[in-house]
Amino acid sequence: MQDRSILEITIKGVIIGICLSVVLAAANAYLGLFAGMTVSASIPAAVISMGLLRFFRQNSILENNIVQTAASAGEALAAGCIFTLPALVIMGSWKGFDYVPVTIIAICGGMLGVLFTIPLRRSLIIESPMQFPEGIAAAKVLDAGQGKGRGLMQILTSSLVGGLFKVASELVGIWPSELSFTASLGRAVTSLGFALSPALVAVGLIVGFNISLLMLAGGLGNWLLAIPISSYLQARPEDTSAAEWAAMIWARQTRYIGVGAMLVGGLWTILKMRSTILRGIRSGLEAYRHGSSRPIQRTDMDIPMAWLLIMIGASVVPLFAMYRWFLGSTYLAGAVAIVTILAGFAFSAVAGYMAGLVGSSNNPISGVTITTIVFCSLFLMGILGRNSQIGPSAAILIGATVCCAAAIAGDNLQDLKTGYLVGATPWRQQLMQMVGTAAGALVIAPVLVLLHKAYGFAGQPTPAPRPLPAPQANVMASVASGIFEGRLPWGFVWIGMLVAVALIIVDAILEAKHSPFRTPVLAVAIGIYLPLTLSVAVFLGGLIGLLVGRAKAKGSRIVLLASGLITGEAIMGIVIAIPMVLLKAKGLGLPLIQLWQQLSPRSVPGLLTWIESHGAWLGLLALTGLCVWAFRQACQTSDQD
Repeated sequence: MQDRSILEITIKGVIIGICLSVVLAAANAYLGLFAGMTVSASIPAAVISMGLLRFFRQNSILENNIVQTAASAGEALAAGCIFTLPALVIMGSWKGFDYVPVTIIAICGGMLGVLFTIPLRRSLIIESPMQFPEGIAAAKVLDAGQGKGRGLMQILTSSLVGGLFKVASELVGIWPSELSFTASLGRAVTSLGFALSPALVAVGLIVGFNISLLMLAGGLGNWLLAIPISSYLQARPEDTSAAEWAAMIWARQTRYIGVGAMLVGGLWTILKMRSTILRGIRSGLEAYRHGSSRPIQRTDMDIPMAWLLIMIGASVVPLFAMYRWFLGSTYLAGAVAIVTILAGFAFSAVAGYMAGLVGSSNNPISGVTITTIVFCSLFLMGILGRNSQIGPSAAILIGATVCCAAAIAGDNLQDLKTGYLVGATPWRQQLMQMVGTAAGALVIAPVLVLLHKAYGFAGQPTPAPRPLPAPQANVMASVASGIFEGRLPWGFVWIGMLVAVALIIVDAILEAKHSPFRTPVLAVAIGIYLPLTLSVAVFLGGLIGLLVGRAKAKGSRIVLLASGLITGEAIMGIVIAIPMVLLKAKGLGLPLIQLWQQLSPRSVPGLLTWIESHGAWLGLLALTGLCVWAFRQACQTSDQD
């Protein structure tokens, strides 16, 4: 497969890849704003691609690989956008999402992520022993694609289950989206509960027991230790319930423990991989320097260095123009553009390295983005002054571009690992990654507009009745504005830094002992600043995975089950958003039971009373049934494999 011509980039493959990129970008935008994380789309995209290409007489494993390469870019780009851009709405800098600036940030940041990782391909994929777990799993799925397509049916079935669960909760209103209760002991308060969400359970299935346990540990440490202590040491405001008081302390104080832990975790990651970054650059430049005098095999051909530099320059020009328009200064826009390029390259390398260790789903782009925003805020504050009105927003814009680059970088190297294993042509994959990035970038703004109008975001100036948590965006907004306004709770940030140092020491000890259990800082940090209800649901999925006892070779099949649950719930969340926007414009709202009461108030009071009394138990029963079904499905697929 080295040199002979093989069916790879085709018209039908490009069309399918673009369509899947758009769908997966929309689905993961919702998931990220709801759950605070996204999952790699490479495996479900590969399975769907195989199912669709079976209808054509001519297809190949490399054509399937090209489709999943383009499709997964949409998911990665969505993560980069939704972790950062909603922060501008939360801060009040934007009233909504204008198409042009959102698209410029998405497409230029994503393109830089592809381009920056090209010189690192040889070092991180060929010369390095790193596994790129999801890349290997996707290659196994593609290799097994000559079978009967059971994977596609698994995705469709679990998507239907996840979608119906979402319909029952959000559209009809049979049960609430989460269960929670408040506990108090004297002046100390806390709040516990868990979300009734198949998507979160599926996330736990994918990330595994180790990561989900650490997330739960971070959440419990915050809600059972930090919040009770903080509430005991302060006087509760009048007319504030215990639940509201606990939520206020979490939002304004203790979640910054997670911010401090993320900051140290991001810096530690860069420090650990400094030699790998330099080695990758040297390896890539050496290969390009001797490229004209040495024959290059098809499976080792990257985009040429000359074109690489031209495309980097072409990506920077629109960013510079946007910075110039936003900041009103050519010199400042130039300085910000340079900072963006330097930070984008450094953190693209970090994201690529981390994807090789833990996979794209666990890629800590939140940590590296927070690190970027902290340093950019300090840089801009030194130039603009502490009282600058545009400083925090400018820091978010830089962070958004870097976040898109980092997200795409990890996904690109994961896909290149898959291509390396199945004998693909690197430059063709890199080209299709750009195509998928562009497709996702063109639709991300309308998706954000729809979600903002339908749900709103927690922390935005105008409160929404059922807002999406948008945890990363809230943290980004708090960090950027807090640095400029001097109101960042540095005491809690320092506590988080100390927690991170302790976790790093423990992780180093576990690594030296070759322990299968590890303590990555960012997993705990995410648990600290996510609502506890989300972490509990994720842990439930991780526990199911532990009970299944899946072997590494069987992991790709469970990823299909989990990916279907996520896709079904996420897509239905977007579909439900459309009638929510239309009804809101008429002064009405969902769910349907409440809408029925608004339109015909005399006909349903008994039904509403019964649902209010039993809805929580119905939701708990439904989620329990779903977990049992997922467990049995996972065991059955394991047996088949």
